Amino acid sequence: MATLTYVYADQTAALGPLATYAEPHAYDLCELHAQRLSAPRGWEVIRLPQDPAALQPSEDDLVALANAVREAARPPEVEEPRGTGVEVGRRGHLRVLRSTDA
Repeated sequence: MATLTYVYADQTAALGPLATYAEPHAYDLCELHAQRLSAPRGWEVIRLPQDPAALQPSEDDLVALANAVREAARPPEVEEPRGTGVEVGRRGHLRVLRSTDA
């Protein structure tokens, strides 16, 4: 993965490590497209070296992923219905209730 950034005034395309935040005129590319990148005639392409260690998930990434999975697996807090009701119908596991509260 790499981020491509254009500098129109300098007619330069810079291809480097993945950006950590969104920026206008910056595009994330997969490895295949980063390797095949070409620029318009007259433009210079600067390819910044990538740190191989940066391509591996960090401990912070793994902890964030584990926390996200844990949060998604937590059952939603459902507020219990208040008041009273009388069952007036049933179909399978579903019940129709009519409120006795006025």
